Amino acid sequence: QVQLVESGGGLVQPGGSLRLTCAASSDLLLDSYNVGWFRQAPGREREGVSCIRRYTTTTYYADSVKGRFILSKDNTRNSVYLEMNSLKPDDTAIYYCAITSDYEPFSCGPMSYDYWGQGTQVTVSS
Repeated sequence: QVQLVESGGGLVQPGGSLRLTCAASSDLLLDSYNVGWFRQAPGREREGVSCIRRYTTTTYYADSVKGRFILSKDNTRNSVYLEMNSLKPDDTAIYYCAITSDYEPFSCGPMSYDYWGQGTQVTVSS
């Protein structure tokens, strides 16, 4: 059974940092898929935050998080991470990781991804 599990969410103060982890089961080699981080707040569309192209370090960042968030991958741990810095209340959302079986073209649009984790809540508040 393949599985994606997000962790690392929680409550953080504005200006603080948080590191999210997307861990894959051993029968799913995360490096072989395009992987993305997405977020959704109530009443808002799900948006692509940051994505990485399979087998590469090629990344995409949404304008709203450029310079603040860093996506990285650890193939030894079969995990993808999202380091979030200088967090703002507007970053509050449920954060999801996802992979896609449609590898080309490289995209960070939610509709391009077809296998999703359960999400982890990130709340930025004082």
